[in-house]
Amino acid sequence: MRAAVASLPDEEFAKPSGCRGWLVRDLVCHLVIDAQDVLITLVTPSSAALTHDAVTYWAVSDEPPSGDDPLDALIVRLAAAYEDPALLKFHLDDVGAAAGRAADLADPGMRVSTQDMVLTAGDYLSAYVLEWTLHHLDLVAHVPSAASPPAEGLARTRQLLERIAGATFPSSFSDEDVLLVATGRRAPTEAETAELGTLAARLPFVLG
Repeated sequence: MRAAVASLPDEEFAKPSGCRGWLVRDLVCHLVIDAQDVLITLVTPSSAALTHDAVTYWAVSDEPPSGDDPLDALIVRLAAAYEDPALLKFHLDDVGAAAGRAADLADPGMRVSTQDMVLTAGDYLSAYVLEWTLHHLDLVAHVPSAASPPAEGLARTRQLLERIAGATFPSSFSDEDVLLVATGRRAPTEAETAELGTLAARLPFVLG
């Protein structure tokens, strides 16, 4: 994803992303905040009992974000303050690379604390594979020239999403289509709705 962002021409940052109400620059700014969160969490060990795992880390609703959340509004203002997309690219590559190194060095069984939850570093990072794979799809939604998420990340994210939803999507659906349709990033076609059966009535699964 860092490489995909680094490859974007400056004008692409003003295009809409797959996140409703956010431009590409807003999404990239959010990714910077995400990378900072990973760094902070991985150096916040806990001796308390585990309370969550990669599945229960996620709260699920059927209502998409309204855009009224103060943090969402802050990210839009912060992204605009960068002005030069090169600064956003640099900041994401700098902090994102550090987060990646920290993830490689972390003991997967170590307990960490975040958002009043205690979970293993392995589960926490698995949750972030889902987060960043979905946002990678958001990044390329209206920028088809950018590289798509790797197949392994798509497959792992589908598996985790199906566990979160407690449902199995039809095998005829590609991993990318499952993620887009299941999270409401696009509406299912008539044929897909027919294949989904009763599962269609439960969509979308909005993760937060």
